[in-house]
Amino acid sequence: MSERTVLVVDDEFAIRDMLRMALEIVDYRCLEADNIQDAHAIVVDQRPDIVLLDWMLPGGSGIELLRRLKRDETTQEIPVIMLTAKTAEDNVIQGLEVGADDYITKPFAPRELIARIKALLRRSGVGESTDRMQVSELILDGKSRRVFLAEQPLDMGPTEFNLLQFFMSHPERAYSRNQMLDQVWGANVYVEERTVDVHIRRLRKALQIDGKDYSGVIQTVRGTGYRFSSRGVPTD
Repeated sequence: MSERTVLVVDDEFAIRDMLRMALEIVDYRCLEADNIQDAHAIVVDQRPDIVLLDWMLPGGSGIELLRRLKRDETTQEIPVIMLTAKTAEDNVIQGLEVGADDYITKPFAPRELIARIKALLRRSGVGESTDRMQVSELILDGKSRRVFLAEQPLDMGPTEFNLLQFFMSHPERAYSRNQMLDQVWGANVYVEERTVDVHIRRLRKALQIDGKDYSGVIQTVRGTGYRFSSRGVPTD
């Protein structure tokens, strides 16, 4: 199983430092942010397995970031635990209604929080290894960064590999060009939307070898963008 990544979003350095040490002891990789803008960029760029989100933050509340994550199909499945000093019942209800998966109030014991993280990851299935993915005769090996079709290695560039890995991790969902730019290129990289179309054409070409054409798994969704679908697998 690959290393789990946890994003801690809190404006108090002491809290982040304490959580980082507690997480590293149990072999979790820890990312940190002290405001919602930086936190959102990290979520888009690095796709943490879970987010620990403080309610009160500079430049906007954690609830604002939570709403943003849960509105976006590409981030809505990332589990979120709210960390806050707010204990009123209506605050708890608000956080859970917006989409928080769990809620823990300050001060808290790090061991209790780690236990909740582990339970939530088990329940959600987030963080399970996607090193090897397969659709019929198409196999993607994340560790070696190689793709095989009918046991033959395919020749594709790093961006096409990253696109295919993203698609195979999120099958049967339509994504806009902007969403793909955020997820594959990164939120802080500025490239034009038509760049996606160029790399989609290259990816489709790479998915064609003698006697096999899997280019149909990358489907154009009119008015939206693209999706990966096993329905595009050719039938013999």
